[in-house]
Amino acid sequence: MTANLFDGLPDFEHEGVTMRGVAKAAGAELLGATAYELAPGARWADLHYHHANEELLIVLEGTPTLHTLDGSRELAQGDVVAFLRGRRGAHRLSNESSTPTRFILVSTKTTPEVVEYPETERVFVMSEAPWSDAPYDETRGRIIRSFAKQDGRPVPPDAD
Repeated sequence: MTANLFDGLPDFEHEGVTMRGVAKAAGAELLGATAYELAPGARWADLHYHHANEELLIVLEGTPTLHTLDGSRELAQGDVVAFLRGRRGAHRLSNESSTPTRFILVSTKTTPEVVEYPETERVFVMSEAPWSDAPYDETRGRIIRSFAKQDGRPVPPDAD
């Protein structure tokens, strides 16, 4: 199987962000890779970090701005940045330029996964990736929860 970073219909479009899941389209099983295009002024994700997965950013075109816990910096075409697990890998991307920017994010696909959002004190937990093609398992279920760190109550709440 093969996939193309630039061709075909997007898998997702929202507020100036276009995404194409290229690893899955290419037949990958253990790696994720998504091609992103950010319109001028768009941003992708809140500042976050993963506890189970590592990501690798490859800038294809344009000058995205990388935001980390240490500040912000503009990246250039060809730049490659690793986002390690834990707080040291915290990141968010935006396009503060006047032209579109394109990049690819490659990641491991380890579950369970916990993602923290330090600016909003939210936590996202999943026992299985929401994009999995695995059939729903009645005995294990599929947990995808978001909650505020201060109270630890999941959203949506557990059934009584």
